[in-house]
Amino acid sequence: MALALFKPSRITKSHGPAFRLGWLIGRAIVWFLVLSVGLALVYRFVPVPVTITMLADPNGFTRDWTPLSEIDRDMVDAAIAGEDGKFCSHDGFDRAAIQTAMEKNARASARGRGRLRGGSTISQQTAKNVFLWQGTGWSRYLRKGLEAWFTVLIENLWTKRRIMEVYLNVAETGIGTYGAESGAQRYYNKSAASLSPVEAARIAAALPAPRTRAVNGARGFTRRHGNTIAARIRVVRRDGLDSCVYR
Repeated sequence: MALALFKPSRITKSHGPAFRLGWLIGRAIVWFLVLSVGLALVYRFVPVPVTITMLADPNGFTRDWTPLSEIDRDMVDAAIAGEDGKFCSHDGFDRAAIQTAMEKNARASARGRGRLRGGSTISQQTAKNVFLWQGTGWSRYLRKGLEAWFTVLIENLWTKRRIMEVYLNVAETGIGTYGAESGAQRYYNKSAASLSPVEAARIAAALPAPRTRAVNGARGFTRRHGNTIAARIRVVRRDGLDSCVYR
């Protein structure tokens, strides 16, 4: 019924330019909603075949889709410890983290220095990685709006376990390398099913900047951050911060 309202027969020469423009915009919105919901429903069950980020990677890409049951729990807990400690308790958005990031960015901007920080959750990163594109500039603001929409979709149409499964299959883990399985094979010559806590923590430590942070032979901040994540894995397990993934 709703789609019938946008049939071309409704538009006649008697309608002015403003009406025709509104009709086109309205029709585009309806189709976007239908397609985005449909795609999110499909990916609730079907492995994501490829992403825009992978296709745009000048280095090509290596990815081996792996069910979460075949990824070591330490990798899941390392991702939660390093990226999103409230993964199981938020609705897709960590408002406290977003507020903190905004305040830090405002202070950095006032000083005219400092790298902008984000407050994105694993759900937001998954939405961006699966459905959208990377990059900065003016398109970043459009992407952020769409990211919020897709985050709401997957939080309501997928389970938390599915979000984590997709995340650990599409996240960039190195130059031209995507997913925990490909990362484990690249850095440790083993399956993601047999990662140790330290190995999982090192991969997680590189996730925010996989093209510049070394996994093997990590030094400085990346090494310290990896050690911190490795210690937090036990806390995640002890406090049930991964309970939405492992019931």
